[in-house]
Amino acid sequence: QVQLVESGGGLVQAGGSLRLSCAASGRTTSSYAMGWFRQAPGKEREFVAGIGWSGRTVYVDSVKGRFTISRDNAKNTLYLQMNNLKPGDTALYYCAAAPKVFSGSSWYLGSEYDYWGQGTQVTVSS
Repeated sequence: QVQLVESGGGLVQAGGSLRLSCAASGRTTSSYAMGWFRQAPGKEREFVAGIGWSGRTVYVDSVKGRFTISRDNAKNTLYLQMNNLKPGDTALYYCAAAPKVFSGSSWYLGSEYDYWGQGTQVTVSS
């Protein structure tokens, strides 16, 4: 029903910025909760940030104050503005969507999301 394609990843020095985009197709996603996850080599995939259809946002503690999630429903696009990047942010970043209203810890569970992109690589050098 929904296809997601991430873009905007790349190589950046510590302290730099990147803006990731996630383009949705197949169905408009204005009523979907959206999220960003990331996975580093040898580690489990982890939740990074989420945004509900109402605009409510939630972030994992490690990125609060540095990352900003947003969405442009007219363009069916999700964004993740990443500032003050650190080497620990190096990972493959995925966007995900769910036709749900999340609350509490549900935001953090990958199993709650129905659709996933293929990921875009972010590498932060020291």
